[in-house]
Amino acid sequence: MFETLQDRLGSILNGLTGRGALSEADVSAALREVRRALLEADVALEVVRSFTDAVREKAVGAEILKSIKPGQMVVKLVHDELVSMLGDEGVSIDLNAAAPVVIMMVGLQGSGKTTTSGKIANRLTTRDKKKVLMASLDTRRPAAQEQLRQLGVQTGIDTLPIIAGQSPTDIAARAVQAAKLGGHDVVILDTAGRTHIDEPLMIEMAEIKRKSNPHEILLVADALTGQDAVNLARNFDERVGITGLVLTRMDGDGRGGAALSMRAVTGKPIKLIGVGEKMGELEEFHPRRVADRILGMGDIVSLVEKAAENIDAEKAAAMAAKMAKGKFDLNDLADQLRQMQKMGGMGGIMGMMPGMAGMKDKMSAAGLDDKLFGRQIAIINSMTRAERANPDILKHSRKKRIAAGSGTDASDINKLLKMHRQMADMMKMMGGKKGGMMKQMMGGLAGKMGLGGLGGGMPDLSKMDPKQLEALAKQAEAAGIKPGSMPGLGGGGLPGLGGGRLPGLGGLPGLPGLPKKK
Repeated sequence: MFETLQDRLGSILNGLTGRGALSEADVSAALREVRRALLEADVALEVVRSFTDAVREKAVGAEILKSIKPGQMVVKLVHDELVSMLGDEGVSIDLNAAAPVVIMMVGLQGSGKTTTSGKIANRLTTRDKKKVLMASLDTRRPAAQEQLRQLGVQTGIDTLPIIAGQSPTDIAARAVQAAKLGGHDVVILDTAGRTHIDEPLMIEMAEIKRKSNPHEILLVADALTGQDAVNLARNFDERVGITGLVLTRMDGDGRGGAALSMRAVTGKPIKLIGVGEKMGELEEFHPRRVADRILGMGDIVSLVEKAAENIDAEKAAAMAAKMAKGKFDLNDLADQLRQMQKMGGMGGIMGMMPGMAGMKDKMSAAGLDDKLFGRQIAIINSMTRAERANPDILKHSRKKRIAAGSGTDASDINKLLKMHRQMADMMKMMGGKKGGMMKQMMGGLAGKMGLGGLGGGMPDLSKMDPKQLEALAKQAEAAGIKPGSMPGLGGGGLPGLGGGRLPGLGGLPGLPGLPKKK
């Protein structure tokens, strides 16, 4: 979503950080470019104006610390103002009310209200262990109620039985009553939308609100809509009163301006973002992390959270035991590749790693994209059990059979085996004497961050909650470990992408064979 803006701002701010001193003219020229980049990204003009004015005011009056170059100070000011524009803190759905908590979903037709209702219900059920009832109030769109019922069947979540001929307000009252009788914690009301805002729609919304007394009114808006989404949010807020925003299709190739503008214009927090079509592809919106990603600083906290969600704890423990013995076969490699696919593939992981956002294009040019994972897994799946456990027995005739079975050729198989050998050698080093290389490296990093007394290693990041992870990131920054410049980890980011490692991600050994940074 923010790739174009990220590239533009990255090149502008990189030009500043390399200089020893900055004049006021330099700052003005840079802010002019920042202003142009934000306008091109479809950010509202009033938001851009207040953003650049705030940065200029702070930049002119800022005291430059001796340890910080002026260019870095401007980057920090732009980052802080970006966080302020997006909302200083992430705000989650508020469930602090008497059960059943009513969540009313509003928005235009086609913005993704019904799918988002199913995603929120799935999230509250799986993560928060809430009993949820979904009800469709959309009597106009053909099969809208049936669509929500099917989502309920798919996710195993209760839906209100459909009674033909009932009005939306009657369905809302029945849903709240049914939730009380059924002992549900949350009831989600999926209201009807139109192709545009009209008076009958607003009257209907107000009547549903009066009947159901919702605790949360979430406006679902398509992030690809552009500036019209900002007007939409303003109108709904004035007429119905929204408590938060949910942006869908944040995985699209839009310019992202609506997402940056809506919070600033309405003053309402963006609570959730849809990042894909699947039921689990809904994330909380963290302004600081999004700002980090836009400015190419990475988002290591989200990366660790994603790893904790997607990595099987038992498999990771078994892998750790094998690593300690220096063993690593092709079954283990296939598991690693599948885990990386679950975490958003190579592009998704690189986008979250400090200082690595610019590597994605280079990797694609070198043929190292997510399709490569699929080919490698296909090759491993075409092998016999004995071949996966002992790759040394793979001779020409066997490779020929595997290539035919996986739709690849012998050179692809040789590349995979080379990659496996590199990783297996690395595992032996990690599982070697004196606690292994990984433990020593993490212990050194822990010492730099003032986290001594942790048994010579880093804390288990997968067991920490987001607030603890944020605190750890701030502690690292205070110790001089800034995103993209972690001491002892090569020239930026995580250790060299030629046989690199991803420490703290529960057994992800890394991305061997990637081109090193020039």
